[in-house]
Amino acid sequence: MPFVKKCFIFVLLGAFFYFLLSYHIIIVGEGVNFRLLKKSKYTLEYTIFSTKGKSDYQILAVDTLREDGIGNLLIEEGLMSEERQEAILDRLDTE
Repeated sequence: MPFVKKCFIFVLLGAFFYFLLSYHIIIVGEGVNFRLLKKSKYTLEYTIFSTKGKSDYQILAVDTLREDGIGNLLIEEGLMSEERQEAILDRLDTE
């Protein structure tokens, strides 16, 4: 394999790995609907996360996702109201 082709493949793999470190891929709703959520720090924790079959409380109970703004994403998708988010956050703060 020519040197330039190898370099190109390594650059693509590096870019893909950087993407995985930088974004949460959140699967929401029905079908293959997904949203990207920027991570606050580079990590592979919760890189792919599905909201299917989980309650709003279970989703917001994940500290990493909550800090990165999954609550606002759920509100934008119409899966949760702001009042519900505030109630859950208050409940999580007391625990």
